[in-house]
Order: sequence, then C-alpha cells, then structure tokens
Amino acid sequence: MTPDERVFIARHRVARLATADTGGRPYVIPMCYALDDDVIYSALDLKPKRVEALNLKRVRNISENPSVALVIDDYSEDWDTLAYVLVHGTASLVLSKEEQQQAERLLRDKYPQYESLLPQGAPVLRIEIERVKSWGAIENRKG
Repeated sequence: MTPDERVFIARHRVARLATADTGGRPYVIPMCYALDDDVIYSALDLKPKRVEALNLKRVRNISENPSVALVIDDYSEDWDTLAYVLVHGTASLVLSKEEQQQAERLLRDKYPQYESLLPQGAPVLRIEIERVKSWGAIENRKG
C-alpha cells in the first residue's frame, strides 16, 4: 500500500464491503471502519438490525468464504477528481481480547457515535489487507 493509499483509506468515513457466499452470490453493504497498519476493523454495533449481529449476511458469508473486497471512493461531477481505492483481503471475527479492545479504541476515536452504539466486547470484523489498487486523484484527499 502506498502512503497516498493509506492516507486516503484512513481519512474516509465509509467503505463498501463486498462478500460472497459459497455459491458465489455477491453481497455489498456500506460500513464504517478503522485502519490499523495492514488491518481494517469494522464493528457489528447497536444500529438497528433485523437479526442478531452474528447472524448477519456479511458474517455468514465470511464464515463460508473469507475473501472480501472493500471500495473506498470519491465521486464528483468534476470527473478530474474521481478516485477510489480497492482493497482485497481476508476477513474474520476478532477473537483476541487485546485486539478487540484496540479495535474498539480505534473505532471510537474515529466515530463519536460509537460512544453509545459500540458496547465493549461487541463483535468486530477484521480484514487483513492483501492487495490494494487505486485509481484517480487519491493524493491529499480529505474524504
């Protein structure tokens, strides 16, 4: 990952997470996240959901097929400023208590809403970054 890609990822507030089940059926959702070295964390927080956190489609897909992709992008009517970073990685649930606490700290620092919407010990997704591609005007973007 280049320094510009790292800054682009860290500064942005939302990504689109793509997962697929064992049949290859894709599933894409927006997600909040935090970057730590070569790992991206996303919490299964208290925002309203139809099922329990561990039964969410993204979690079921990751348990069947841990390969994921994330897109973080900027759109503008000025097409000279379009940009995206595409991240490929392997996802899992955080199991270590120490890593869980670090992920929660990172997420709360980035999103003040998590003071009330992220209980301690809530499930957290961990995405180990394997490849990064970028396109467009990613340098010095605020997100």
